[in-house]
Amino acid sequence: MDAYCVVSDAQPDAARQQERHYYLLSELQVLVKDLPSSFQQRLSYTTLSDLAQALIDGTVYEIVQGLLDIQHLTEKNLYNQRQKLHGEHRALKQDLVRKHKQSLQTCKSHNLAVLKTNQRAETEALDQRVKEEQRMMDEKIVAEMDQKVLDQQNTLEKAGVPGFYITTNPQEVMMQMNLLELILKLQQKETLSGSLPS
Repeated sequence: MDAYCVVSDAQPDAARQQERHYYLLSELQVLVKDLPSSFQQRLSYTTLSDLAQALIDGTVYEIVQGLLDIQHLTEKNLYNQRQKLHGEHRALKQDLVRKHKQSLQTCKSHNLAVLKTNQRAETEALDQRVKEEQRMMDEKIVAEMDQKVLDQQNTLEKAGVPGFYITTNPQEVMMQMNLLELILKLQQKETLSGSLPS
């Protein structure tokens, strides 16, 4: 008799999961229609079904939201670092202009040509330094964002989300971005309708 009770309790849960799977699959099939046709063709019924299966308990939504939060904090931090560097460069240029003006005011006329040549060289050297430091900062930003993408791919792959694996292939990364877009749209729809699993 106890075995019967266990089975009957499990059946409604299995039926609810199956019903949720069909609901998620149906919603994904509707959302896919908004993607470019080249990506629609790559998302088979099996892939969408596997994605729906991964979304059933809501854990993937939480993982994706956590990854987005980390990405936004990283982007904000990198933006602030770049702005700080830009401010430092602006201050250096202003200081140099001020120094040059003071030098011109106290310069004897017979030294003026030499002074202007030296000032031009100083300005060019500072411009070159600024350009190099900005390039290095931009490279750092790109490298950090590339690493975030790899971290996200790795996390989603380990969570069993179909279509996610570590890759730098631009077409595959774009496909993964489209899958993320589907997940986020579905999460938003479920949040608004109150149908997220509790």
